[in-house]
Amino acid sequence: MILSIRTLATSAFLLSACASTAQLPNSPDASSTSERDSGPDADSIVLGDFVDDYGIRYQITSSEWGQLPGTIFHISKWDSEEMYLIAQNDSANPGDGGLWTRIDWVLLPDMPDYPWAYCLTAYDARSAEAAEATQANRDQPRSGCNGFPFSRMKRLSSP
Repeated sequence: MILSIRTLATSAFLLSACASTAQLPNSPDASSTSERDSGPDADSIVLGDFVDDYGIRYQITSSEWGQLPGTIFHISKWDSEEMYLIAQNDSANPGDGGLWTRIDWVLLPDMPDYPWAYCLTAYDARSAEAAEATQANRDQPRSGCNGFPFSRMKRLSSP
């Protein structure tokens, strides 16, 4: 069964509570990032293969955010300092194809199994500018994602 982005965002309330709201600086170990994933502003902590709290798998590179099995976001901008990216939804996505997405992330230093969490802050914006203007509240990871929790991410392999 393929779920739309809207369905996933709506079901986010099932996420277990994030334990910490603290943020750490971005990962300093860019040397572990493969050449394929070493975009100029890509944050190495979010690059690689992951699974979220719901068992959904992700493949994230400097150019694409893949939510398996069939949702792809083509990354057009990384802002590692502010911890977000802007991407255009692939036209073949099961929902909101061709529209724009903003994905924010927060680090979870007190959760070693889930070192970071993300929010689809905007997933159906009409332009990159409209997506970028949408904000998540990282100070409230339990409810700062459009009223829902951020989705915690567990690494499956190194970037």
